[in-house]
Amino acid sequence: MSTKGKAVLGRGLASLIPRPTAPVPILGRQDDSITNDAVANIYIDKIKSNPYQPRADFDPVELDELKRSIQEKGIIQPITVCRIDGGYQLISGERRLRASREAGLTQIPAYIIKIHSQNELLELALIENLQRSNLNPIEIAISYKRLTEELSLTIDQVAQKTGKDRSTITNFLRLLKLPHAIQAGVRKGDVSAGHARALITIEDPALQLHIFDRIISKGLSVRQVEKAVRESGKKKSYRSKPSNNVPSSSPSSSLSDIEEKLRQKLGTKVEVKDMADGRGHIVIEYYSLDDLDRLLDLFATIQG
Repeated sequence: MSTKGKAVLGRGLASLIPRPTAPVPILGRQDDSITNDAVANIYIDKIKSNPYQPRADFDPVELDELKRSIQEKGIIQPITVCRIDGGYQLISGERRLRASREAGLTQIPAYIIKIHSQNELLELALIENLQRSNLNPIEIAISYKRLTEELSLTIDQVAQKTGKDRSTITNFLRLLKLPHAIQAGVRKGDVSAGHARALITIEDPALQLHIFDRIISKGLSVRQVEKAVRESGKKKSYRSKPSNNVPSSSPSSSLSDIEEKLRQKLGTKVEVKDMADGRGHIVIEYYSLDDLDRLLDLFATIQG
């Protein structure tokens, strides 16, 4: 994608939350005279937490560091809120709000915007946090999933609104197919998203968990995990091969071996289905147009 194209995608959030073009003075009062699209000091006890907050994990050490920074220098970047039931609904800035409470502040600078629906509140909360917060990979994946499922957005629409490539969004969504234990490991930082993506190509959850345990116990790098995944596929194929004195395996077993080999080669889910007359078909799954391009490039290399 060209630089010009990237710039267009990057304006997604600005179109949702128009920021003032000139500095807006922070008002000292907190009452109904404060207009929308303005920055003002508002009382913290008037702010309700965002039910759509995508962040689930808050590092207590980081919160304490932010609290001490606020006590020393104040709030550098206002939070974002909207009016609701005589008070305010938080849209973004959960960490700043929590740290300000712990710092003993009674007021906090906030950018006040107008929200027309709960869907808009969900969209703004997810997209603004995706762009501004250091969410862990699973929180990011869940945010993308909520945008596609709860708001019925396509991958292309999510890409446009967040300024991300389709393949990036798809790769995050694939993390949610992993066993919960591995997802929890990613959330806690025990393994990286790179480790997790290497495990996705394995279809057997038990084998995924076995290699995951090895990552934890032996501190395997991403490259070592990728190698272990490849070797696990080879070992499975070797075990499936009959010896000279043993009758050949059943057709379904042979098809499973072929599926596994294709999955390892193509890096995606593959199904081989046979019919009664000996014919069959191969189903190769792809997760985005970028992923399809990758497979086509791979096929071209094989043909060459």
